[in-house]
Amino acid sequence: MLNKKNPVLTGFHPDPCILRVGDDYYLATSTFQWFGGVELYHSRDLINWEQLPCPLSRTSQLDMQGNPNSGGVWAPCLSYDNGVFYLIYTNVKNFHGIFKDTHNYLVTTTDLYGEWSEPIYLNSSGFDPSLFHDDDGKKYLLNMRWDHRMEKHDFAGILMQEYDPVLKKLVGEIKTIYKGTEVGATEAPHLYKKNGYYYLMVAEGGTMYNHGVRMARSRDIWGEYESDPQPLLTTRDNPEKYMQRTGHASYIESSNGQGYVAYLCARPLREKQVVDWGLGCSILGRETCIAPVKWENGWLRLECGGVVPPEEYYSALPEVKFPEKPTRDTFVGEKLPLHYKTLRLPLEKIGSMTERADALRLYGKEAITSPNEQSMVARRLQDHVASATAELEFDPETFQQMAGLTVFYDTFNFFYLYMSRDEESGENCLRIIVRDSLKFYNPIPEHRVLIGQNKRVYLRVEINRLKLEFSYSLNGTDYEKIGGVLDSSNLCDESYGLIGHEGHTGTFIGMAAEDLTGERKHADFLSFEYIGGE
Repeated sequence: MLNKKNPVLTGFHPDPCILRVGDDYYLATSTFQWFGGVELYHSRDLINWEQLPCPLSRTSQLDMQGNPNSGGVWAPCLSYDNGVFYLIYTNVKNFHGIFKDTHNYLVTTTDLYGEWSEPIYLNSSGFDPSLFHDDDGKKYLLNMRWDHRMEKHDFAGILMQEYDPVLKKLVGEIKTIYKGTEVGATEAPHLYKKNGYYYLMVAEGGTMYNHGVRMARSRDIWGEYESDPQPLLTTRDNPEKYMQRTGHASYIESSNGQGYVAYLCARPLREKQVVDWGLGCSILGRETCIAPVKWENGWLRLECGGVVPPEEYYSALPEVKFPEKPTRDTFVGEKLPLHYKTLRLPLEKIGSMTERADALRLYGKEAITSPNEQSMVARRLQDHVASATAELEFDPETFQQMAGLTVFYDTFNFFYLYMSRDEESGENCLRIIVRDSLKFYNPIPEHRVLIGQNKRVYLRVEINRLKLEFSYSLNGTDYEKIGGVLDSSNLCDESYGLIGHEGHTGTFIGMAAEDLTGERKHADFLSFEYIGGE
């Protein structure tokens, strides 16, 4: 028996969709404004997981330039039928205020390690789309419907329409098949068929601390659907639990008949509460968990009993491990390691892995606050205690040319230690920009640290829960602190309650370059090391 502590995918991995094909298991998670789109993971034992290439790797599949923070890819659904993998996803172009522009697409492949098709446009009526393959060969698209009318409830229920795989479009009647319960905010539909019933699994209660999962069932696919009198899982009434905000689930049965749900959680750090309705700061974002489940009196139930999901789960499948990843990447080769992401644009739009054989080259683009052309390569923060070090070679000519190390939630909340040019002294220098919601500041007492004509510098950040500290070295051995100990509690969804916007992502650590002159001055990153603690 294999055991694993939740979450199984740590750091920003929200909205998991789990799939079994034979003896192989797959997880798909949201990527929001990070490119490539949709993270895919593969397992043979439900315990050990390897990352697969992102299916949305071309701008023809995913155009996110100008997308808002926390826009982009929401809640993908991965399914399989007759040798073909189907991926449904939303590209959210706008969601502030009463409107949401949510465009839903379908891509397919027969090889998860190969190329995916060009997208088929489906609809824009809401988000969280999924595809159900019935045993009579018919296919159905489900998604939640968004209602912008201010006198109505914005979550207007779950829509369903038939999808014709020959015509490659939606056909026939569009029907609202489920409105949800009094908890409200019904979204994330997944449909299953078992023992003569169609089972609809939805999320409810919103993505914060009221989040949960509910099921409903009907003998007829078009309804009427009867709600389960209790949620399948939630921690809304258990604020003392380690995992919070649990919800947004999907279901499989393993090859040995055991049922599982994949769902999301957040692990708030409780030493600081930034809003009244929160329990702390979820700096890692929403993460993916797994729980064993069973069928009981016609409904799905957690195997552990009750509605609070377990902090640990098990698998009776034979163990299959994958190679360990190095902690230090040296950027030799033609492709970035899979755990790195770019913002809104693919790497070829902002940099190169081949122009210099031993480095990742980034071309200076727009400011670190830009939603358009920003030059950044980053990876998830996956631990509450961690450090990261970037080795940078850069020759700035003006203060408007910058490159360095960033700890980044989004353009409203980040920390940035960067190298630039000090025009008064004629030396290179290090500076820090912190953005905390609507406020910018530089924590260095003299605003900058001069480093002479040095073009190579090692930049390091150490994170200890809600404390963050930068340091630098000119030789890679001797490090000096810079900027003091900083409060990093702004790097979380909860901080958005202070400015009225929504945040749905998680913290990334990475490399960035800006050239506000427009000359595209390049910066070379020779290595990046990430060491996780706990």
